Amino acid sequence: MKGDFDVVVVGARCAGSPLAALLARAGLKVCVVDRARFPSEVPSTHMLHPAGVAILERLGVLDKMLATGAPPLERGSFQFDDIRIEGGPEVLGGFGAPWLCVRRVTLDSLLVGMAEESGAQVLTQTKVVGLIADSGVVRGVRTEAGSLKAALVVGADGPRSAVARFTGAREYHVTHPGRFASWAYFEGVAEPHARARLGKVGDTGFLAMPTDDGLFMAGVGLSMSMLPAYMADTDRGLTEGLRQIDELSGVLGSARRVGPIRVMSRWRGYFREAAGPGWALVGDAGHFKDFTPAQGMSDALRQAERLASSIEAGLGRGHLADRLDAWWKWRDDDAWEMYWFANQIGASGPNPRMANEMIRGLSQEPGGAEKFLRVLNHDVAPSTVFSNRRGLRTLIQAGRAHPRQLPRLVSETGSLMREEARQRRLRRRPIFETSPADPSDQAATDGTGRSMHGTPPGDRRAELG
Repeated sequence: MKGDFDVVVVGARCAGSPLAALLARAGLKVCVVDRARFPSEVPSTHMLHPAGVAILERLGVLDKMLATGAPPLERGSFQFDDIRIEGGPEVLGGFGAPWLCVRRVTLDSLLVGMAEESGAQVLTQTKVVGLIADSGVVRGVRTEAGSLKAALVVGADGPRSAVARFTGAREYHVTHPGRFASWAYFEGVAEPHARARLGKVGDTGFLAMPTDDGLFMAGVGLSMSMLPAYMADTDRGLTEGLRQIDELSGVLGSARRVGPIRVMSRWRGYFREAAGPGWALVGDAGHFKDFTPAQGMSDALRQAERLASSIEAGLGRGHLADRLDAWWKWRDDDAWEMYWFANQIGASGPNPRMANEMIRGLSQEPGGAEKFLRVLNHDVAPSTVFSNRRGLRTLIQAGRAHPRQLPRLVSETGSLMREEARQRRLRRRPIFETSPADPSDQAATDGTGRSMHGTPPGDRRAELG
């Protein structure tokens, strides 16, 4: 098998296939390669925020998603201990789209079909075993079936990206998991108004909503310390976890589980180098964050749409390397605050009292629900809503209402502010000042000693914005 393409995309799921479709529609010759057979599963939160659903509509595939039986979710319940933030049609009206939950066996197959219909060549069950490189520049991929040459290779192949491994793309700002995720599908769940549910009660995070084919997805996020006991009896563990959420106990009362219980425990948060000579990374291949706020699928679609424009302009009018560097900087700027917000709310243990009090105050403000949902929809940076000013105001109000809790509240406020200051310092530091997560990561070369690493975006001293 041989072929020459403008772009080879490795990975055909929710970053790769949309990217391939957009590039093919722009007139580029594109091949998308994936080792998987479709339909097939992959770990996922399933939840698409309105920003992601709007991209599916622009891609022209949303109607097919809805035809699978996945209902448009125009209501949402977001719970943190005793605090609830409700979002209904009156709030979502300004978002332009609902939430959506689609199983990956369904979503990814539809996206692969869309890429093919758009004019991309699609090769599934095809494993990439290496890169073609010349003078330190990637010129294509080698697969078990043959070689594919291209002006650009894009890795959209998930956290264990082969393209990232072959290029030696380095990781930075690595965070370690506080929780593992476990989920299952249920049938026999009926409720008058389908809704998205997300939150954390005590030490139990949860995500639940109706999905395609008449099924209901429900999952929990539990502290890593609980993993051994959970794996000893997953049925009991999931049942007890879901029982911690009163609302879900009622919804799932007479439901029947369909299929096995899934568990995702081997993960970490990271940024990876996103571009280098002849290559780029998109979606989870280049960036992964804590799953608690369910950002991954929407992030993949947003990144793919933005990267497609950069590639089209770079290949069409030249200066592809500069376009990819600019895209890399955009990705880091775009992901930065949500990365740390997700890490904070996904930490093991119960929510800090101060964090809950800030959410409580927000929920009681006019327009507070919309502000919170816009944070989750990646419209508004978390720091603009959960600011230091809000924290100090909350401290005063909560201290007056609960004077005996004041020392604890002061301590937690100090911890939150020190963490924000630490993140600001990290933002100013050279991105590779810290060691990569895997000590075996080494500078990749094409065999001649020439590096295939990219130069970090911004100035050439390898500093972030």
